Amino acid sequence: MTFSIIGRCAETGQLGVAISSSSIAVGARCPWLRAGVGAVAAQNVTLPALGPQILDLLEQGQLDPQTALEQALQANGWSQYRQVTVIDDQGRVALFSGDQALGVHHAVAGNGCVAAGNLLAGTEVIEAMTAAFEQAPGQLAERLLAALQAAMAAGGEAGPVHSAALKVVDELIWPIVDLRVDWAEHDPIGQLGTLWQAYQPQMQDYITRALDPTAAPTYGVPGDE
Repeated sequence: MTFSIIGRCAETGQLGVAISSSSIAVGARCPWLRAGVGAVAAQNVTLPALGPQILDLLEQGQLDPQTALEQALQANGWSQYRQVTVIDDQGRVALFSGDQALGVHHAVAGNGCVAAGNLLAGTEVIEAMTAAFEQAPGQLAERLLAALQAAMAAGGEAGPVHSAALKVVDELIWPIVDLRVDWAEHDPIGQLGTLWQAYQPQMQDYITRALDPTAAPTYGVPGDE
């Protein structure tokens, strides 16, 4: 039903999540990030509260990811239905798959990343994600997208995927990348990649516009001068 990867860039400290699902609007429920704190993917029978709760515990309690994950699961109950991965700003990771996770499910920690999925075509899908992330060049967003593409090449889900999302945080309080394909009959991961290719050349301009409007570049639309 869902496969995801969370990762950290050792060079920039950026944190990110890339995720795809057969369900609609996976990006609205499952990826959670906080600059300087960590990233969480909460999936399977999704409880969206787990994401912000784990990030709160990481930030306020100075806990390691495994302890924060365990405390959040215990506080909410029904952990047997959850699948959750966590990475903090130091690159420490945690992962959990309940015994009621759907279908073929798997979770793997890699170098600077954690991948997980359920209702998979096979466990090799998740192994392919971590390998692709570790080997891919470029920015964190590009490495996360490479992992999604590798998952599909390895078989993806047992059924068709319909939504995908990519989120990255840096030093700012808001995500510098927040791209979503909420529903597509065909190839949402490919459409997400197309969105990234369109957004990436403008990403720094939008940061500049926010921090210093006097330096904002223009794009030739009426009133934008």
